[in-house]
Amino acid sequence: MAEITQLRDRQPESEKITINLGFVDLGRIDLLVREGFYSNRSDFIRTAIRRQFDTHGEAVDRSIERHMMELGLREFTRTELEQARAAGETLHVRVVGLARIAGDVTPELARATIGSITVLGALQASADIKKALADRIT
Repeated sequence: MAEITQLRDRQPESEKITINLGFVDLGRIDLLVREGFYSNRSDFIRTAIRRQFDTHGEAVDRSIERHMMELGLREFTRTELEQARAAGETLHVRVVGLARIAGDVTPELARATIGSITVLGALQASADIKKALADRIT
């Protein structure tokens, strides 16, 4: 009998969002796609968003600094949280981007070490971790 090995779950590299657009705006996007300026609607929307970040980048940077937030991907490992618990530290997580809590972190360890969590972007954690931290997620 063959042994079955489960591959670890792959986390998505992006978050899917839904937006509503008027018919005229949608038609204008489709026209630009048809004319070859963009490969598809998503390409247009991603490009438009990046241009807005270029326009407002300095304001975003100042806000991140003012709110003492981390920018990008921030992963919390079991080892890191165990060290925080041993030191009697409580973490107050503030991330702009992606906050990830490792799959081997128990709900009890997360509750013992994370006092609050604010994520502007996405939080990747097991359903049990999210449930354990529900009253601390803002």
